[in-house]
Amino acid sequence: MSNNLSLAITEFGAPEVLTPVNRPIPSPSEEQVLIQVKAAGVNPIDAKTRAGLGWAAEHNRDHLPWVPGYDVAGVVVANGTNESKFDVGDRVAGMIGFPTEGGGYSQYVVADAGLLSTVPPSVPMVDAAAVPLAGLTAWQALEHGKLARDEKVLILAGAGGVGHLAVQLAVRLGAQVFATASENNHAFLRQLDATPIDYHQPHWATANGEFDLVIDLVGVDTAIDALAGLKTGGRIVTVPTNTRDTITSAAAERGLKATGMLVDPNTWQTQRLLDMLDQGDLKIDIAAVYPLEQGAQAHKALETGHTRGKRVLEMPST
Repeated sequence: MSNNLSLAITEFGAPEVLTPVNRPIPSPSEEQVLIQVKAAGVNPIDAKTRAGLGWAAEHNRDHLPWVPGYDVAGVVVANGTNESKFDVGDRVAGMIGFPTEGGGYSQYVVADAGLLSTVPPSVPMVDAAAVPLAGLTAWQALEHGKLARDEKVLILAGAGGVGHLAVQLAVRLGAQVFATASENNHAFLRQLDATPIDYHQPHWATANGEFDLVIDLVGVDTAIDALAGLKTGGRIVTVPTNTRDTITSAAAERGLKATGMLVDPNTWQTQRLLDMLDQGDLKIDIAAVYPLEQGAQAHKALETGHTRGKRVLEMPST
């Protein structure tokens, strides 16, 4: 059966290479469910892969067209023969097909039931689709950094998709939270109980005293500059994989503890994040929602590097 509109990478390059394609509706294997996707999150790794960079691009170089997207929220419409976790009609969300399979930019997708969490009735599908990869990255970065109550943490790109969730989780841990952002996002960060730092200002990394931990969501020169703000024996967790070695080497030269990380699927953490949304204990900032066919516009906006919150694709109704 066909009529499964997807947005595929037909060749590596600019956002315009994202092309609508009609594919067959897949059938779930024994431990999978078939999801009618309502919304799909857009993440920096999607744009990186589309440009031909990283593991997913290398893995799929000879298998184009390839459908990106790791974050989905939707409704279960069929179960595999050995799948009993979800019923048809259940609302689910999760990080699927990571890091090489993708597939989320589709009206229908199959996913292992063990990768999915339940979306509470009060949580909009757009919000649920924005949570998994960014929320898990934020949660796990703070875990890698062993952030403790009353410690000072600096989160680079604190208003971004991962950053604004990391800020809120760090505040919940009882840390003193500082975050870099452009001045037009400072009020937003204050609303999240973080102290904003304008990284355009001279000596921005040392103007607020010493930090116990830096969460690097930027890489390159900004992360190198941030090392100056760490106290002796301080820690940095760096998320961008393309600059990980540079950052960890620079930290080691200064006697600092550096950790690179790659996010892992974790349904317990995903469920907790969704429940926190339901309970009002976590806020997800949706910068924009695009129809699936306008995925190129979402990628262009993402690549400006000055975005706040998350961007989401909404699927056409079937």
